[in-house]
Order: sequence, then structure tokens, then C-alpha cells
Amino acid sequence: MLRRLKKAIMAPAVSIENLQKRFGSVEAVKDVSLQIEPGEIFGLLGPNGAGKTTTLRCLCTLAMPDSGTIEISGVSVLAHPKLARQKLGYVAQEVALDKVLTGRELLQLQAAIYHLPRGSVKAQIEQAIALLGLQEWADQKTGSYSGGLKKRLDLAAGLLHKPDVLVLDEPTVGLDIESRLIVWNFLRQLRDGGTTILVTSHYLEEVDALADRVAIIDRGVVIASGTPSELKDRVGGDRVTLRIREFTPLEEADRAKAMLQMMPFVQDVIINAAQGNSLNLVIAAQSDNALTTIQQTLKAAGLPTFGISQSRPSLDDVYLAATGQTLMDAEMAASSQRDLKAERKQNMR
Repeated sequence: MLRRLKKAIMAPAVSIENLQKRFGSVEAVKDVSLQIEPGEIFGLLGPNGAGKTTTLRCLCTLAMPDSGTIEISGVSVLAHPKLARQKLGYVAQEVALDKVLTGRELLQLQAAIYHLPRGSVKAQIEQAIALLGLQEWADQKTGSYSGGLKKRLDLAAGLLHKPDVLVLDEPTVGLDIESRLIVWNFLRQLRDGGTTILVTSHYLEEVDALADRVAIIDRGVVIASGTPSELKDRVGGDRVTLRIREFTPLEEADRAKAMLQMMPFVQDVIINAAQGNSLNLVIAAQSDNALTTIQQTLKAAGLPTFGISQSRPSLDDVYLAATGQTLMDAEMAASSQRDLKAERKQNMR
């Protein structure tokens, strides 16, 4: 009870209101508002190019927003950037380590940058090395580190000054499963010890497994927020994905959609053009024979199913319901746009 009361009167660990940021003609962040409570893992989910990294850079004083307010534990990032930075630990997506330094030497350099008291630096470095399980490699040059070890050292550097808020941009991108699990378990331990953690990711299972609460961002706007369970519950019952053909003609998909919407247990139907005009359905949880009924009805109308599957709602379903495409579809679309821009730029030379 006392813990809940103390938490209630504390300022939010992170408060972002109506954040906007442009780069020339590109509106990277249109309108982002987030409130993150002390001692929670908060996931910011969205495809590459959605505005996640720009939001983090503004939070960490690495970019100046065009408008909006940002506070860390009640401290204004814009009015008092130096004080705000003391409360933050930031681990960027790209690991940048000096290859000629050992892990221990890099942490000593980090301690000097943060002006940590000399009397406690050695103990803090040893603690960080132990927390991340780096004892065996601490005195080896970082140029010999694997990707997983580099990420763990980067985390140690971000934690060395014991920040109130740890900000992680795609913390496990490019890591193998074993290294990802090590990072996940470490972040849970930090959260349980009272550290607030803000994680951006486009890995659905990572956010689902780690985050106490989630915000989904798309094209610079927060389109949904809540606990993972709350977000899934909002999109209804079980999910059914079906195809009439490997690539279904739009007129057939439209006809199937109209028929499916007439079924009493079907709550919603979306045609996913990016996946061959497949149909994504939300069905009532109490319907036990949904797949059989769907298949028999479509077959009787001359629309036999090429493939069909049923599953519980996921965070990708939340994104699909809000935008009409899955996160993977959004990633592929963004990648295609980047490739097209690069090709045009190359042709102009």
C-alpha cells in the first residue's frame, strides 16, 4: 500500500507531450505523447521510419524538437538538458566502441565523461561488469568482442552512472537467440530493482515478453497504448487468416469479405493487399466451429480456401487493426521507399 502511495505522488519517469520534429520536408514525429511511470519497462513499437528513434533522440537531448514538452523525473529536458542527461542512460541501436580499448578501459572512460567520484568508480565498474557477466572478457580489447558482448558492454556503459531512466534503441537487433535472452533477463532484473526502462523495437515478441506497457507508433503518431493484454483485448476475439487463392483477385476477396461479414460470429474483416489480398478476420471467442463454418460457406459459393489458420490476438493484430497492414508489411514498404530514394539519388549523380 505504501509503495503504491509513494508511486502515485512521484512525477512520471518520462513525460512527453505533443512532440513534433521535422527534418526539412520530412515530418519524422507528428504528434507523440507518452507518460512512463517509475519502475516499469515501456515498449515503443513500430516499423523502421515510424519516428521511434527521433523521439528517443529528442528525449536524450540529441535532437531539438520543433514543439512539445519533455520531462524526466520532473526535469524539463529543454530547459535543463545537462541535469536531464544525468538522469538518463542511453544505448543507441548502433554499437560504437573503440576497438583498441579493453572493456574495462572503455568503462573507465565513460566514468570520466560522467565525472563520477573517483573513490567509487572502481567499485561501480566492477559492479557493472558483474551485472552483465563480462568478467571473463573485461580486460580483452573490444575489437575481439562478439556482437552480443559488444551490446552487453554498451549496456554496462549506459548504466555506469546509475540513471533513473535507461533508454534502449533496438537493444537486441542483430543478436542471436542466446544473447537476446541474456539481455531480456538483465532488463527484467533492472526493472525489478527500480530502474525505468524505455525500449524501442520492431520485434513483436520482444515487446510482448518484456514490456509492462506499450505504445505503438506509426508515421510519427501514437496509434495505440496500454498493457499488451489490454491492446490485444481491444481488437476482439481470435484471429483467422485465410486465402482464397495464393494471390486472390480483389473482386473475389471483396465477395468473400461480404459473405464473412454476414456471419454472426465474425466481428471484423480486413483485406490485406500486401499479402495477396488475404482476409484477416476477428471472430468471437465463443465460436468453436468457426473454421469449419467459414470453409464450408465459402466453398458452397465457389470460393474454396487455399489456406486458413486461427490464433489468439497478437500485437501485430493491434497494428493491423489500426493501420490495415501488419508490421512486416510496413517494414517492407518502408524498405522499398528507401531503396527507391537511394536509386533516384544515384541516378541524379
